[in-house]
Amino acid sequence: MSTMALKSQADGLFRRKRLVAFGLPALIVVYLAYIVFAFDIPGLAERARMDNARALVADSYSYKTHVTRDNRSGDVSIAIEGERKGAYADGTAPAWVTLGDQTVIDLEDGHVVRFAETGVSYDVPGFGLITAEPGPRGVQTNLDPENVPDWINLSKNRMTITTDAGRVTVTRNRTEVFRYFAGWELFFFTLDSPYHGHGAGEILFGPRIDPARGNIAGALHDFWHNAMWRHAEVAWAMFETVLMAFLGTMGAAIVALPLAFLAARNFAPLGALRFAVRRVFDFVRGVDGLIWTIILARAFGPGPMTGALAILFTDTGSFGKMFSEALENVDRKQIEGLQSTGARPLQRYRFGVIPQITPVLLSQVLYYLESNTRSATIIGAITGGGIGLLLTQAMITQKDWEEVSYYIVLILLMVMLMDWLSGKLRQRLIAGGR
Repeated sequence: MSTMALKSQADGLFRRKRLVAFGLPALIVVYLAYIVFAFDIPGLAERARMDNARALVADSYSYKTHVTRDNRSGDVSIAIEGERKGAYADGTAPAWVTLGDQTVIDLEDGHVVRFAETGVSYDVPGFGLITAEPGPRGVQTNLDPENVPDWINLSKNRMTITTDAGRVTVTRNRTEVFRYFAGWELFFFTLDSPYHGHGAGEILFGPRIDPARGNIAGALHDFWHNAMWRHAEVAWAMFETVLMAFLGTMGAAIVALPLAFLAARNFAPLGALRFAVRRVFDFVRGVDGLIWTIILARAFGPGPMTGALAILFTDTGSFGKMFSEALENVDRKQIEGLQSTGARPLQRYRFGVIPQITPVLLSQVLYYLESNTRSATIIGAITGGGIGLLLTQAMITQKDWEEVSYYIVLILLMVMLMDWLSGKLRQRLIAGGR
């Protein structure tokens, strides 16, 4: 080949490399630019409500105590998170609320709200006194509707004041004040429990608090049956989630193993049979688990068993494919050695094949068990079972976002536990470690 030809060939190679080096990044930039406009990223940024985001974040690690007055009857009620299960008894209130002819709510740092006979006043440091008079014609205030700060939302029938100290909402029928506190209040005991407000030291080593029960037994009972946080229901939901994952994964492994022999080339010489079984595997694993969940929920109704069946259907196809590939790679010498001793086909499979593929089987099954523990959370939200249902209900209401945080923490702990447990089992069963 001449020198000119070699030079031309080298130039062509360098041009292709330059095209790839510059063209591929340019193509990625064009694609990202297309995504920005196709998914309306600028519009999404404009529609983002950062105030709502801050409220949700605050709700995840804190709680609100509501002080509510019925503007028609004048009755004042106080409840944590506004729930009846967290309501203070009539005539009782936290230390920062003074009941009487005029209810005074001290939000600290100079923020004071007063419920007068008919009106409401809020003394905001650095701004002044805001008054509101709810009535049949709406909410009358001393504010200029054309000149209100951003932290006040004012309309004819509603006024909302949001400050760092709390929030005040006044409508025709109701006036509500709530104040944030850090922590998950009533997580251990509700207000009606005699153990509320007592520390662990008092319960474990102090005198008997409830004359009818021992401290430890009574505290455990009240904690387990906490009406606000429902620890007993949550524990059962966690058990249902793990049970769905376990039944679905193990059931899929049991169904897939014998079918895998029919899909393996060295165990099923009939090509038509192998083709049919493999297409069944492709079908059941090709349909996503959530789709199977919807179909089976329509056929069998909601419940944890439906979720387990959905996992079983999807994993049967995955296990069948992996098990058949493992069977095709077994060492024939062990099988031939057993055959020479007069072993029957089932005995050859049991003692010559299964021991070879057991590490692969156990490794895949335990990995899928760990993965399905996460999937069972989403599946449970659709089938009406497990911790996924409780998580979905808490997210839909958006009333107690700290419950969402609680469930997410439990799900993370459950997944971490399953990860650790599956690792230990793999080490013990496959590697023979301790």
